[in-house]
Amino acid sequence: MSDKKLIHTMRMDVRWGDMDAMGHVNNTVYFRYIETARIAWLEQIGALPDPSGVGPVLINARCSFLKQLKYPAQIEVTSYAAAPGRSSFEVMHEIRLVGEDGQAGALHAEGAAKIVWVDFAVEKSVPLPEEVRALLPVPQ
Repeated sequence: MSDKKLIHTMRMDVRWGDMDAMGHVNNTVYFRYIETARIAWLEQIGALPDPSGVGPVLINARCSFLKQLKYPAQIEVTSYAAAPGRSSFEVMHEIRLVGEDGQAGALHAEGAAKIVWVDFAVEKSVPLPEEVRALLPVPQ
């Protein structure tokens, strides 16, 4: 994979309801953390989906669960982007537990997703907008 570029960092609290019967954050919730970070970045750059026009669509997602998260806690989700193709790019995420010192510590999960720009009316991919492409790493 080509070089990645830091695009977004955010912190969020682990909620009591994020845990499951095993007493740790349920695996599905990690995808919610990643989604929250991805949508925050898209909102920040003015690129939220527009059902009447064009916008980003998630076509796949994965997550590797490395360490358990438990309530109460705060996490930091750091997002990186890979060099784009014609209409898509990959976003990678790291989820780290924030320590008592306020620093993001050990990696607890890492994930990735592929985003494709789509014309919603015709349900087909379209070239990435230049303003989005400009925020991504240059293809090697």
